[in-house]
Amino acid sequence: MSKALSKYFWDLNKKALKETEKIIKNSQHQKFALRMVSLLSRCQDPKELFSLLSKEEFVKGWPKVKSYWIKVVQSSDFRDWWQTIYEQMVRKENTKCLASKTKMFDASLRIGRLIKEARIKKGFSQKECALRLGMKQPDISDIEKGKNNITLETLALLCKALEIKKIELW
Repeated sequence: MSKALSKYFWDLNKKALKETEKIIKNSQHQKFALRMVSLLSRCQDPKELFSLLSKEEFVKGWPKVKSYWIKVVQSSDFRDWWQTIYEQMVRKENTKCLASKTKMFDASLRIGRLIKEARIKKGFSQKECALRLGMKQPDISDIEKGKNNITLETLALLCKALEIKKIELW
């Protein structure tokens, strides 16, 4: 790794290179921003950068790096370019989280529909169902609409009371 780093830190001796190697792997290090500004001012290839430090450390440390960079240099095309890279990474990560949340919401909707169908089949109102389970009617309504992220314990109680034997989520 020091060979890859030496490409960007040609002005450092071996000892300083080794120290820099440790510093850029830890966004909490006090010299992280300083070393990253040097590195990002010289590196134009995200692939190379992420072979030197993890994407997670870059994303976690970027706000501090950007803030430091603004203090030492008013305007920088490199900083703006890396800001764009950072924003793309964050947007991509947020999209993954949103997709995951959407899948969970779909599962909640499926469970809610199944519970509603079983409750109606049994001839229970939401209020009757809630009373039998020691719950409140609005909670049953929210569960049926997929709004409530219920516990396994609550799901088990509902399944037992409504005689639901099997749940398929997907």
